[in-house]
Amino acid sequence: MRPILILLTITAFGGATFSWAEGVKLSAKPKWGHLQVGDTKREYLYYIPAKAPPVALPLILVLHGGAGNPEGMEKLTFNRFNELADQDPAIIVYPAGIEHNWNDGREDVDSAAFEMDVDDVGFISKLIDEMVQIENADPKRVYVTGISNGAMMCHRLACELSDKIAAIAPVAGSMPTNLPQKCRPVNPVSVLMINGDKDPLVPFGGGTVHFFNRQRGRVIPVADTARHWALMDGCDGNATTTALPLEDPKDPTRVDRVTYPTAPSGAEVFLFVVHGGGHTWPGGLKYLGEWAVGKVSHQLQATDLIWDFFKRHHR
Repeated sequence: MRPILILLTITAFGGATFSWAEGVKLSAKPKWGHLQVGDTKREYLYYIPAKAPPVALPLILVLHGGAGNPEGMEKLTFNRFNELADQDPAIIVYPAGIEHNWNDGREDVDSAAFEMDVDDVGFISKLIDEMVQIENADPKRVYVTGISNGAMMCHRLACELSDKIAAIAPVAGSMPTNLPQKCRPVNPVSVLMINGDKDPLVPFGGGTVHFFNRQRGRVIPVADTARHWALMDGCDGNATTTALPLEDPKDPTRVDRVTYPTAPSGAEVFLFVVHGGGHTWPGGLKYLGEWAVGKVSHQLQATDLIWDFFKRHHR
């Protein structure tokens, strides 16, 4: 396999751009797919290992943040999901939001997805069906992760598509304020949350989401979101908090793992609190300066953690 040299320019929050190149060894090349949802043509980038066995494979959907795109999400994680899929075959899909945003359930948000009431739940539902029918994805092993706007969309999808999704792993996102009372999953959905307590965009303690002077709706506190999932999943009992060992002594961030009792169904709920962490993907790309998004923690490799969590669960 030859290394693939990738040169990427990402448009981030506020229109900031940067470029970076990385050599990545992959067994196949990601492909673009299209799907008609009502009157709208939707797009997605997907990766299937070249030597994937002829059996049903796990399906992992990775959702970009607001103002992001599939390629940017792929690179934010340093292509790690694709690399892991080469080692342990799985189908990785990076869906594209309408005008770079998801209709995640927040109200009064300045985005086309909200203003047009885009049916993103319908899109993801149809995309899962497409992957199951066309690419032989395993319908019992469907998972969703994402960052920021994509993380909030994870919460909404788990509420409305619990008949299709086994587990979610939202990063740097909490439940919109109006979602808990509407959330009625028909099946338990295991949840792993990762949030920085110094997130300057999505407040850890709840409140208004913003970037500079632009308000982006409201969310409930991160801890309340985790507790809400624990109650809905039947993870009865008190959570325990464990400080994780330091992976990088020079990194000023620290990580606590909040663990709820495992439900009788096998559902699990975890919250990883990155003390000093920002609106970032731990172990991922530093896509903007600390002044804008806070610190990237290297005490935790979020992609690997999420991968191992997903592997433990099925519907």
